[in-house]
Amino acid sequence: MHMPVPDSAIIARKARLVERLHKVLPQDAVIDDLVETRAYECDALTAYRCPPMVAVLPSTTQEVSDVLRLCHEEGVPVVPRGSGTSLAGGALPTADCVILGVARMNEVLETDYDNRFVRVQTGRTNLSVTGAVESDGFFYAPDPSSQLACAIAGNIAMNSGGAHCLKYGVTTNNLMGVTLVQMDGTVVEIGGAHLDSGGLDLLGVICGSEGQLGVVTEATLRILHKPEGARPVLMGFDSAEIAGACVADIIKAGVLPVAIEFMDRMLIEVCEDFAKADYPLCEALLIVEVEGSAPEIDAQLALIMDIARRHDPVALRESASAEESARIWAGRKAAFSAIGRVSDYMCLDGTIPVSELPYVLRRIGEMSKQYGLAVGNVFHAGDGNMHPLICYDANKPGDLEICEAFGAEVLKLCVDVGGCLTGEHGVGIEKRDLMGYQYAPADLEAQMAVKDVFDDKWLLNPAKVFPLDSSEPRRATQMAAE
Repeated sequence: MHMPVPDSAIIARKARLVERLHKVLPQDAVIDDLVETRAYECDALTAYRCPPMVAVLPSTTQEVSDVLRLCHEEGVPVVPRGSGTSLAGGALPTADCVILGVARMNEVLETDYDNRFVRVQTGRTNLSVTGAVESDGFFYAPDPSSQLACAIAGNIAMNSGGAHCLKYGVTTNNLMGVTLVQMDGTVVEIGGAHLDSGGLDLLGVICGSEGQLGVVTEATLRILHKPEGARPVLMGFDSAEIAGACVADIIKAGVLPVAIEFMDRMLIEVCEDFAKADYPLCEALLIVEVEGSAPEIDAQLALIMDIARRHDPVALRESASAEESARIWAGRKAAFSAIGRVSDYMCLDGTIPVSELPYVLRRIGEMSKQYGLAVGNVFHAGDGNMHPLICYDANKPGDLEICEAFGAEVLKLCVDVGGCLTGEHGVGIEKRDLMGYQYAPADLEAQMAVKDVFDDKWLLNPAKVFPLDSSEPRRATQMAAE
């Protein structure tokens, strides 16, 4: 993974920049000491690190506007950051950039149960959005595994999903409006507290744009009534291919579970050791959850379990209590943390047609032997959002490079079978150089032309998303103008 050489002229102006930042932000909101900036040197893709020149922590939309306007005038790159849980390097700093973190912007600004929305500052964590409304019988549907820590800002940037996205969709399906601050400091309102808005669908452009177009400081989110009930069933199989075929048959049957989650043997063992969820030790595990009234749940689970029996499961366990349901989910929710205890790993998120699950899982197993690196599979099987966790030794020379090559082949495989490079983690730097494998040069040019409109100086999160050779002419023009 390569990054452009930092601009020494920008770094030389650091003292002036810091002085100007102190004029628009509180004293403790500007961090320029090298030791303290190391807290922002990477996100959850920890294989790559670089302390930023400066980090700032604004508390209001006006402060964000002031910072961006100032950096625009100074020609300083800005990397927006939510909670730093990105698994694709989306918040990786450069030595000549300002990290703009929204962690202090965590207030609930408005709640409207009649119209089913909540407006929040985007530093608020995903889980705490539901926490603010659940006592009144509502919830916010998107639920990434990192929902305890991840910020709404990052969810919007990467169009995050979660285990329940099969039924409720991902962030874009639950986002109604945003307050966006452009790189020159201009504040714009896009969408709002209504089902649809006139004009261009700029909200669809902003969601998933990975901090390329502006900084989202406030978000209007759709909230839903809690379902009457929910119940998961646990299924164990002799092979990943059989489990994949079972998923395909459930989808083909026309039933719509709220979630279908997959774990292979490696993840089952690691998660069981960590969470004590009482998982069966088999080759592949499915967690299928449905919701609704008691009769609806019974009818759906009866059909799903009948489909599962046709695939000769080695374990088939329907939850009998709220405590058992929580235990079933505990292992899945802890998957990334659990494997982090035993190995360095890189988490991918290519997405494929559900019908291709058996083939893709078999090919990943073959690639694992070819590259000599273990891989554990845990993913949202219902919508084909794969999460292979490739294990490597960060202290072993060459292991990271082998892991990168292995990951690239897996992502290419996803594209080859009719899928795409990312489902919810974003492109960041991890998949940046593979964008040309999915998109033609004309497609990339069209995407970069959109960025030109919002960020004509290419100062927002530069060197991300687009292959460096594709974006270099635009970035070079900006450097020449400074």
